[in-house]
Amino acid sequence: MLRRQDVGHRVVIRRIVGVRNGRPLYSDALGELVSVDETNLTVATKNGTIVVPLSEVHRAKRVPPQRRPTAADVVALELAADAAWPAPTRAKLGDWLLRSADGWTGRANSALPIGDPDRPLEAAIDAIEAWYAERGQPALVNTPLPLAAPVGAALDERGWTARPLTLLQTAPLVPLITGDEPGVSLAKAPGDDWLEIAQARKKTLPAAARHVLAGPPEVRFASVYAGDALIAIGRGAVVGDDRRWLHLGLIEVVPEHRRRGLARKVTAALAGWAAELGASDAFLQVEERNAAAVALYGTMGFTTHHSYLTREQPVSGARPDAAC
Repeated sequence: MLRRQDVGHRVVIRRIVGVRNGRPLYSDALGELVSVDETNLTVATKNGTIVVPLSEVHRAKRVPPQRRPTAADVVALELAADAAWPAPTRAKLGDWLLRSADGWTGRANSALPIGDPDRPLEAAIDAIEAWYAERGQPALVNTPLPLAAPVGAALDERGWTARPLTLLQTAPLVPLITGDEPGVSLAKAPGDDWLEIAQARKKTLPAAARHVLAGPPEVRFASVYAGDALIAIGRGAVVGDDRRWLHLGLIEVVPEHRRRGLARKVTAALAGWAAELGASDAFLQVEERNAAAVALYGTMGFTTHHSYLTREQPVSGARPDAAC
């Protein structure tokens, strides 16, 4: 039977759909698992999203992806993600990136080990630890999988811990666009009330956070109001040399207004803006354990391109909040 750690992966489910002459009739569903709960499996298939009651499941298992992304694909998308969420303090270790943003979010405060660090692996990890120690921060390393598996193995030897698995998901842009989205406004800079919701989501909002949020050349901040109250936000950044990618982040709806389709409206508005700039695809990051968000994005057409683990040096002290 499938479990929550299978969310985001390609699966096949054989379900019982009836009985004929005393024998069960079966039907197979192939697609990406978007959620698992006590009663149902939700799967995004090529014909749409279906919900399969556990009582109908005869057999279910994970299957290989249709096509594993190439190393070049993973590197290109990781660099796009870096451009979309730019840390104000940066350094290079050969091809590797070192990033710091006053501890605001894991993504902006972690090393990205892609390419050649221009030194032996153990020496590269020593340099990462020293760089973050100089800044009074715990060292973090984002390890895209399976590309950075050797780095992960070396960190295991040092006793580094891992935060929950994060899925980097992609979707074609055009299906996200539903036309004009009344009630969604897009601004080049976030207002104070927008930042208040972001701060509530991320717990803190240091000066470096504003650099991360407003750093990309092409960025928009989406807002939805009910009267004078801001009830939903989102941030979009168009990145890549060819402006291919729309990065979606901080899609947040205040609790009392959830389940009204506001996240979809915000996403559609940002997608429409990005398409005008020539973008063709969207991407986002979501923790695998966030079943509700994974399920929502699955219904929008997002599938997992690759995953990554944020590895953390085992030292005491405060740590940046989760990357998402």
